[in-house]
Amino acid sequence: MQWRALVLGLVLLRLGLHGVLWLVFGLGPSMGFYQRFRLSFGFQRLRVPDGLAYPGSGPAGQQGTPGAPSGPSWLQPPVVGAVAGGPGAPRRPVPGVCGPAHWGYALGDRGCGPDEYEKRYSGAFPPQLRAQMRDLARGMFVFGYDNYMAHAFPQDELNPIHCCGRGPDRGDPSNLNINDVLGNYSLTLVDALDTLAIMGNSSEFQKAVKLVINTVSFDKDSTVQVFEATIRVLGSLLSAHRIITDSKQPFGDMTIKDYDNELLHMAHDLAVRLLPAFENTKTGIPYPRVNLKTGVPPDSRNETCTAGAGSLLVEFGILSRLLGDSTFEWVARRAVKALWNLRSNDTGLLGNVVNIQTGHWVGKQSGLGAGLDSFYEYLLKSYILFGEEEDLEMFNAAYQSIQNYLRRGREACNEGVGDPPLYVNVNMFSGQLMNTWIDSLQAFFPGLQVLIGDVEDAICLHAFYYAIWKRYGALPERFNWQLQAPDVLFYPLRPELVESTYLLYQATKNPFYLHVGMDILQSLEKYTKVKCGYATLHHVIDKSKEDRMESFFLSETCKYLYLLFDEENPVHKSGTRYMFTTEGHIISVDKHLRESPWKEFFSEDERQNQQGKFVHRPKSHELKVINSSSNCNRVPDERRYSLPLKSIYMRQIDQMVGLV
Repeated sequence: MQWRALVLGLVLLRLGLHGVLWLVFGLGPSMGFYQRFRLSFGFQRLRVPDGLAYPGSGPAGQQGTPGAPSGPSWLQPPVVGAVAGGPGAPRRPVPGVCGPAHWGYALGDRGCGPDEYEKRYSGAFPPQLRAQMRDLARGMFVFGYDNYMAHAFPQDELNPIHCCGRGPDRGDPSNLNINDVLGNYSLTLVDALDTLAIMGNSSEFQKAVKLVINTVSFDKDSTVQVFEATIRVLGSLLSAHRIITDSKQPFGDMTIKDYDNELLHMAHDLAVRLLPAFENTKTGIPYPRVNLKTGVPPDSRNETCTAGAGSLLVEFGILSRLLGDSTFEWVARRAVKALWNLRSNDTGLLGNVVNIQTGHWVGKQSGLGAGLDSFYEYLLKSYILFGEEEDLEMFNAAYQSIQNYLRRGREACNEGVGDPPLYVNVNMFSGQLMNTWIDSLQAFFPGLQVLIGDVEDAICLHAFYYAIWKRYGALPERFNWQLQAPDVLFYPLRPELVESTYLLYQATKNPFYLHVGMDILQSLEKYTKVKCGYATLHHVIDKSKEDRMESFFLSETCKYLYLLFDEENPVHKSGTRYMFTTEGHIISVDKHLRESPWKEFFSEDERQNQQGKFVHRPKSHELKVINSSSNCNRVPDERRYSLPLKSIYMRQIDQMVGLV
């Protein structure tokens, strides 16, 4: 009898081990959440062929070839220029039939049962709850800001776990993750100035401005990234200066007694220290880093990313137009044009890393995330702010190339055959898929689509990133949509999803986005709040933390969350049109920034540059006043999206994250 019991025990042990393997390694139903969170929209995992592209299919080719693996159309090249109703165009579903166009169908739900999702997400968001969420967002900012001031100022950042400050890593100059951003200039305080104003805290805003004026200096032996110093520091100084000098004072009395344009002078000082990056470069594309005392380091690399070099025009352009000195806008615009002229002749796409001396593309990946994101953003925002038609023309051409080569899946969000839309990373020259991941920075793109009126596509793309957030309570830095798992697991409190949520709410007024914001707020409170602030998540699954609170958490993440719930904020009610920079700094859009005294010089520079001649840079005393009255005509029709979103879309979210 003992041997029978032993055999039975071994059999049970073996079955138990098989069961564990079956569950853990995906050989059967997964553990709870994974099974219900189908970012592949119901399709099986695929084995990607070598090269990540199907044989015989190019950017303008067919969707596949006989014998090629079947699977999500994200893995297949798009049909460029497909005609509606023709080959490659999505088929329209039969009215009243819950077919492949239905999100539930794609996610494995073949039924069309009762739909309570519209009730859950489209119902009224009570004013009391909105006020509670607004106060929670403000409290989040205050907790982080007060702890920075108590434990870290005048250093650049707060270490929220150990309640101390952080500055540049002097012991390891190669630590670019720290040294590119931290310049020993009280970064977090500077970056948070306009958030204080937007939240109506005039006394703390005035106190902070005086601290910046009296204690911050850029005469430092710090080597910083030109891009980071521009968007975080230069942009904030200009935004705060505009708030102080605004005659309307929409946020309350933010004036400073005896203010003598000190913040503008500081912005000018910083920009002058960044100018050496634009010298001794054969293409006009700037070096990525400068030392604030000595200029470009002798060992500086000749490679830079497209976003870093091509996302300076908004801040440099504002500075030039406030000072009446064309120098800063001229060098920034020259860099944008140099990059634009290097785009692929076949696809119209740009790569993500370029050699500033040769113009050779070192990184040939074209996508919407790191290395390219804000380049596209600033083409549009430069037009909105300055009214220069060439900026809009470049953006429209870039957007068309993005739609032709990066966008995969069916044409329409909620109907047609195939997978919901997704933007992938491709080779800039061929349009072929390069990998199967997206990064968290790409979550900014739905917000940009709102600005051009492509709201329906923005709604659909936003759903994808929100579904990932719902799964982890954060956005992993990089997510592999093919493996349905993070490739890079940390979350440094980034704002991109919050920004898109805020802009989509402004466009649609649908309370669904208030629910999204509440989810994000509660996740941040639950998983990232520590003793002295909010900490980076080192691992979005086990929720382990890193001792760092980056400055953009206060300047962007908290700001967008607060504005999402503060319907009565002057940003929404003052009658002034505002735009946010890529770092979330608020800038009023007015005619003064659309006056370009040096426009004719820029036009002449372009003609001379194309002929290979010496390009003359105008001095301020050479300028003639030329008025520009062009208007921003890309305004979404808010009425079109003011009704509740389709319940089919609401249902998609819950099915993706396993709530049904």
